[in-house]
Amino acid sequence: MKYRHLFFDLDHTLWDFDANCRFTLETIYNDMALESRGVTSFEGFYKQYIIHNDRLWERYRNGTIKADELRWKRMHLSLVDFKIGDEQFARALSDQFLDMLPSRTILFPYTMEILTYLRDKGYALHLITNGFEKTQYSKISYSGISHFFGEVITSEGSNSLKPHKEIFEYAFQRAKALPGHSIILGDSIEADIKGGINAGIDQVFVNHLNITPDVKPTYTVYSLKELEQIF
Repeated sequence: MKYRHLFFDLDHTLWDFDANCRFTLETIYNDMALESRGVTSFEGFYKQYIIHNDRLWERYRNGTIKADELRWKRMHLSLVDFKIGDEQFARALSDQFLDMLPSRTILFPYTMEILTYLRDKGYALHLITNGFEKTQYSKISYSGISHFFGEVITSEGSNSLKPHKEIFEYAFQRAKALPGHSIILGDSIEADIKGGINAGIDQVFVNHLNITPDVKPTYTVYSLKELEQIF
């Protein structure tokens, strides 16, 4: 085998972040009666949350904000869009969201099957994720996929972030893997594919959204089942 160690991204690659996030936010929207507070529609609230979450994650990856600021400000800014400037309430919503989200279990189609297939073929499977330590461990535990992975590398645990090469070097050390025997599989061009390039390893772009990348990955698949054609 050319590759021995397969480093998977988690969110948006195996664990369907958008579906799980939407379900959790809609539950909170209803439970906390946000409509009565002036958040006129869930769809509007969800749209604003995604916008702010993406922007804050970009700042977090660039090192301009800390994790705690990311966690509560995405909720706070979403509420401010509806003229609700209650920081304490935003922090309470954020805490509830972070408590509920990791227990959601929606995976992308064929996740279980492809992880079983790759494990049974003898590949060492690992996770390398920009998520928070406790949250990511909870996600894979509730989803029933934790037993597939030898090492789970988080940005919080490694003190680095994809696409920086340091998180990959930390992952190689933890997994006792050589770069030439390793490959990164993920949905993000910026974090996963460019991260793999920075680390000097091959990449699989898991292109669930059928987008056109600005760099050429080693491989591209449009569904997890297509990984059978590579490995």
